[in-house]
Amino acid sequence: MLRSMTGFGKGEASFVEGQHLVVEVSSVNRKQLEVRTAFPPELVSQEIPARKMVQEYISRGAVQLRVSVNSTGAAGQGAVNRELLRSLIRECQEMRREFGLHYEVAVETLMSVPGVLGATPFSPENQPAAVEALETALRGALEKFQEMRTVEGEALRRDFAGRLAVLEKLLGEIEPQVSGLAASIRERLLEKLAAEKIPTGADDDRLLKEVLFYADKSDVTEEITRLRSHFAQFRRFLDETKPVGRSLDFLMQELFREITTLGNKAGIPTVSPLVVAFKSELEKLREQIQNVE
Repeated sequence: MLRSMTGFGKGEASFVEGQHLVVEVSSVNRKQLEVRTAFPPELVSQEIPARKMVQEYISRGAVQLRVSVNSTGAAGQGAVNRELLRSLIRECQEMRREFGLHYEVAVETLMSVPGVLGATPFSPENQPAAVEALETALRGALEKFQEMRTVEGEALRRDFAGRLAVLEKLLGEIEPQVSGLAASIRERLLEKLAAEKIPTGADDDRLLKEVLFYADKSDVTEEITRLRSHFAQFRRFLDETKPVGRSLDFLMQELFREITTLGNKAGIPTVSPLVVAFKSELEKLREQIQNVE
């Protein structure tokens, strides 16, 4: 099961009447796991447990975790955080006395400070309920986030399977053209030596070894075998239940290396366009793999 590294999920849970927590989880591509958070001040202490829960679902990607408090219905409409407002008034009074200021700050002005008006404060009594609501909302957000990533991952898996079939077809076109290439080059070398009237007796081990050496340098049997082995490994990765993005990325490097070596060793004009097409399709596949967890 492949999963995309990009996704979004949202969860909600009430913790007091008319007040509920909203958790949003989103992510984009990144080689390692990076979690950024935005919590209300009253819930900052829950950041570490929240990160641990995120790690249960996500192994890599740049993750944004946002937690906010929303009011519903009549609750919270005009509600005043009196403790915060009192604290602000006392601070203003102390600052005026300390600096000899005479300008009066209206209470209505202080009510525009975030958190003073329109939200029920996190009192000690409702703090446990808020923590429980956070866990519920986060779990719900992560489940939806996972569902979205799984759907996109399935689309990627189908795309990968199609591109892999194209690569296998291209290799199938290359293989007959390079079959027996080493023997053909050996014969051409011997013919060239004969044309130049250079003796190539069966007892001339040194010369025959040189001929075989150059001929064997054009043998791409090993590269073809490795490419087919990598194809099989790729298909096994597509059926894995654990994250395989890093493994697929490494496999792409190996495929590039083998097809490059094959093209360099073969050196046949009719093979070169097929190698270019192979690399082009491989590059498209590599780019898509950057989206896989």
